[in-house]
Amino acid sequence: MIQISDTLCIDEKAISYHFIRAGGPGGQNVNKVSTAVELSFNLNTETLLPDIIKERLKVMAGNRISKEGILIITAREFRTQERNREAALNRLVALIKKAAVKPKKRKKTKPSRASKENRLQEKKRKSNIKSLRKRVDGDE
Repeated sequence: MIQISDTLCIDEKAISYHFIRAGGPGGQNVNKVSTAVELSFNLNTETLLPDIIKERLKVMAGNRISKEGILIITAREFRTQERNREAALNRLVALIKKAAVKPKKRKKTKPSRASKENRLQEKKRKSNIKSLRKRVDGDE
């Protein structure tokens, strides 16, 4: 079990790691060792997460989630598999924590009378400035 918060945890069986070759730091080792990590988290088989969090996670993940409901996170910033695996897992935990926070509902507001009047006065002032730029028809 991986503890996300006091009330949330996920099953390690829903997570799988796939190691791939990555460019970047590592020198000649880059061409020989697969250090980058592709973490796959299957949302459909995960039973410990509430459905509402799964839905928010699907929206937040965007194109990182497949049609089958598998979230894929890639980590390749470190030179070792272990550190990349930890980085990918930390990103998954952060994403789940962010999805667990219920978004605030937007309250509809109206502009105040003073702000309406200020806007109209500013429009009149700008209009006046622009009208002064026009060519004057006079005796020439």
